[in-house]
Amino acid sequence: MVGLSGGVDSSVAALRLLEQGHSLEGLFMKNWEEDDTPGYCAAAADLADATAVAHCLGIPLHTVNFATEYWDRVFAEFLAEYRANRTPNPDVLCNREIKFRAFLDHARGLGANGIATGHYARRVTDDQGHHLFLSRDPDKDQTYFLHLLDQEQLAHASFPLGDLRKEEVRTLARRAGLPTAAKKDSTGICFIGERRFRDFLARYVPPDPGPMETPEGVIVGEHQGLAYYTLGQRQGLGIGGLTGGVEAPWFVAAKDASRNTLIVVQGQDHPLLFSRGLAATHLHWIAGHPPQDPPFRCEARLRHRQPLQPCLVEDLDGNSARLRFLQPQRAVTPGQSAVLYRDEECWGGGVIAASWP
Repeated sequence: MVGLSGGVDSSVAALRLLEQGHSLEGLFMKNWEEDDTPGYCAAAADLADATAVAHCLGIPLHTVNFATEYWDRVFAEFLAEYRANRTPNPDVLCNREIKFRAFLDHARGLGANGIATGHYARRVTDDQGHHLFLSRDPDKDQTYFLHLLDQEQLAHASFPLGDLRKEEVRTLARRAGLPTAAKKDSTGICFIGERRFRDFLARYVPPDPGPMETPEGVIVGEHQGLAYYTLGQRQGLGIGGLTGGVEAPWFVAAKDASRNTLIVVQGQDHPLLFSRGLAATHLHWIAGHPPQDPPFRCEARLRHRQPLQPCLVEDLDGNSARLRFLQPQRAVTPGQSAVLYRDEECWGGGVIAASWP
């Protein structure tokens, strides 16, 4: 069962599986119903595109509504993190709870023995189990979002695009006459879509204004609520020129929740924007266990598409660890994921809890 989203990636994933001789059916998931307004949730248009692709490929298309599961398993946690002034990554939970749990369970209930998606990643299986590897396209690689998958989920998952680059995917779509060949890639919150993020979040996390201060305590503006800002952010601060001040852009450096104060600094290379280490909690290992006893060297990615950063994993204690980097890392953000790799294999990762200079 291939998850057909109405985009080019899932369309070509289905195409490749058919060309490999698999018996295949499609499934379109709808997971958001709170405000199905034009320009935001494009579920109707996406369903039309998925239907057209299924017709073009000659495969059946099922539809399912996981809106309740999405709210309970993903969106509620998303809001809880923002209310705690952290910056979560809903795509990570969405993959674990919806695309590779609710979808997998539903597909198996329909008689499928596995699922396939249009993610850019590779699964490798050997006598040690199932492994998740970087895709061949470094610009599209999505292992960062898949690091919470476990052995059972990977055992039933297929990633037909793992050995392709994006331009090759579009070429295959054009050659096959797929109606999604030129469709723009989707962005925004997983299953919720593109929107004015602060306005959207304000519907669930009310504004709570407070001061913007420099590290020296000088008030330079007012924020609308700590939840609406992320570390390293430059846009949307609304800080004007200060009399006698240095002409340089402002960035969010920290949040002081006890005083409801946003700490801002000038210059993208300000020392307060950088950290040499972090503490991660809620660790998950794809293999089911750590690769070795600490300390050990590997590479980490702290945000999607960030180049892999050499680091040392130390003080591994149950589901928490400390990571120390060879080079200082910019805007290490609590709530985001720290994902670990070695030799192109994704080992798993954890949630950033704190950082230090």
